[in-house]
Amino acid sequence: MSRVMIIDGTNNFYRAFIVDPTLSTNGKPIGGVTGFLKILQKLTREIKPDHVIICWDGAGGSQRRRSMNKNYKEGRKAVRLNRNDSMLTMEEEMENKILQQLRLSEYLNQLPVVQIVSENVEADDVIAIACQEYKGWEKVIVSSDKDFFQLLDDETILHRPIQKKLYNKNKIVEEFGIHPRNFALARAMAGDPSDNLVGIPGAGLKTIAKRFPYLAEEKDYTVKDLVKTAKEAEKPLKIYENVIDSDKLILANYKIMQLYNPGVSVKTRTFIRNVVTDYPTIFAKTNMRKMMIEDGFPTLKMDDLFAACNRISSNA
Repeated sequence: MSRVMIIDGTNNFYRAFIVDPTLSTNGKPIGGVTGFLKILQKLTREIKPDHVIICWDGAGGSQRRRSMNKNYKEGRKAVRLNRNDSMLTMEEEMENKILQQLRLSEYLNQLPVVQIVSENVEADDVIAIACQEYKGWEKVIVSSDKDFFQLLDDETILHRPIQKKLYNKNKIVEEFGIHPRNFALARAMAGDPSDNLVGIPGAGLKTIAKRFPYLAEEKDYTVKDLVKTAKEAEKPLKIYENVIDSDKLILANYKIMQLYNPGVSVKTRTFIRNVVTDYPTIFAKTNMRKMMIEDGFPTLKMDDLFAACNRISSNA
């Protein structure tokens, strides 16, 4: 079976930007670029993909989700370096982050990989659609975001590099007592503080799995099923009362969180399908080396990445 590696580009770039202290020969921070390329090299060496898809958040984020909940991702802190020796002001740091991300995209354009970004569409939705376009392939999603638990199936696994964990659908059921097909529903009850989505009181994932054990089944359940269970429960537990009282909240959260059927336009879906279908075969290694010299890269061995690109290019 052919294998495609689908990378949450925004998630992994921020990881590199925050922790990689690399400076160019002229003293400018370039850790976002070098760190991402090192991550990509490690991933291609270990996963050995036949295709590589890198998905980015589009400008403006998800207007659809914000239209459903104005508090969605409100109040998130800006991504900043996690060290105190930076000579940049906050404004300079933010400008440097943007410049690095743009320059990284130019580097990736030299490689036989696909980058996908669509205005007002989040990387989560792009990744979900990309998975649908690769039916019959083994799909490895690379992200630390738990939102992707819901996409795991017989063909799809999740690699969480920060946590150093690899998940398939069986491991999700084993660890959480919830099947990927019902994970968005469970999280809609629990809420997601990182996205500023409030859940119902007392509804952690462990409690949800205990009180609604059928969510571990490979069968799709709905908010109506939860409410029915709560009303028919023998013990009048608080969580059941909260589910009955908060059914509209659970449904609203679910519509925002679910990736089973991403709420994007037909135009966006067609765009993603066309980009994936027209997979690039060119590997401009000489151009990339020139760019590295121009940007004042320190000594950085990319032999494994270049070998992987040669293989992908020749087989694409």
